[in-house]
Amino acid sequence: MGSFGNLLLNENMKVFRRARTWVMLAILALISLLMPVLLREGMGASEAYYWQPAATTVQIAFFLNTIFCVVIAAESVAGEFTWGTIKLLLIRPWSRSKILASKYLTVVGFSLLSTLIVIGTAMLSSYILFSHDAPVESGIMATEALTRWGYLYIDLFITLAIAFMVSSVFRSGALAIGLSLFIMFTQNIFSLIFNPDRYDWAKYVLFNNMNLSQYMNASSDIGLMNGSSAGMTLGFSLAVLAVYYVIFMVISWVVFNKRDVAG
Repeated sequence: MGSFGNLLLNENMKVFRRARTWVMLAILALISLLMPVLLREGMGASEAYYWQPAATTVQIAFFLNTIFCVVIAAESVAGEFTWGTIKLLLIRPWSRSKILASKYLTVVGFSLLSTLIVIGTAMLSSYILFSHDAPVESGIMATEALTRWGYLYIDLFITLAIAFMVSSVFRSGALAIGLSLFIMFTQNIFSLIFNPDRYDWAKYVLFNNMNLSQYMNASSDIGLMNGSSAGMTLGFSLAVLAVYYVIFMVISWVVFNKRDVAG
């Protein structure tokens, strides 16, 4: 365990020793702090309970948060091949599985840190600038905000898994970043093309299950909401995402463990 702890510490040092990492975190914090200021100009400090602008700020900042996390994930493995340091890493007394696990846990840790920074700074700024007089529905607003943030992170979590898999399989950080951004920008388009109401098999497509905020409405059954028999529920989408996640991780581990890096 101590050996793996040192390996994990080493991977975190690789990430946080770079000035780029701190610049990305600073940008996220700055946006989350300033966005409520802009919202105050339009909403008025006395007209909005602070949970409302905080939720809006996180929703906006999370897009950039996902991009930054994808950059870290994309270069976690591919960067070792690009810089030629993979051979030095593999001659250490650690198995390939432990090496890949430490890299993946570092990526997940960074995503959790960046997400907490976005939420924390957004809440702090909104709390200072907006009303503290809780409306009747304040509890509902807080619950909805926390639920939506959880859904946003699950979307980010799956996107990171895709970027990490591509980085491990193709050894290309650019491809991992490009493919992940492509999925981010086009998932709604593909959801319209492969509509579960039109094609029954489409409910198993990854794109149709990533946007969990679609279940925020009163009914948790998309089929009922749309007047169809699509039969997609929150539990169903989470199960589909879990299957895809396992597939992505298995592919990453199998390819990385069998890859020949002697050349």
